[in-house]
Amino acid sequence: FRGGAELLFDGVKKHQVTLPCQPEPWDIRNLLQWIKQNLLKERPELFMQGESVRPGILVLINDADWELMGELDYKLQDQDNVLFISTLHGG
Repeated sequence: FRGGAELLFDGVKKHQVTLPCQPEPWDIRNLLQWIKQNLLKERPELFMQGESVRPGILVLINDADWELMGELDYKLQDQDNVLFISTLHGG
């Protein structure tokens, strides 16, 4: 989490997680719900909108824009690095 997004997660920028086993492969959609339930500490409306991230949150999967990877439908692989960067700033 960067660009201020880490403030919603107790200021912790990096989380290394092991996701629980489930019948279907994990995708970003499932990951976001897991993050909301397990890591997000405050003001979920600043991070999520519906089942996705809010506009203004850049998502990178292994340093590539998630739009190139299938966004919410991207199937997570072992050792994937998912980065959330907030481009929203107060004034």
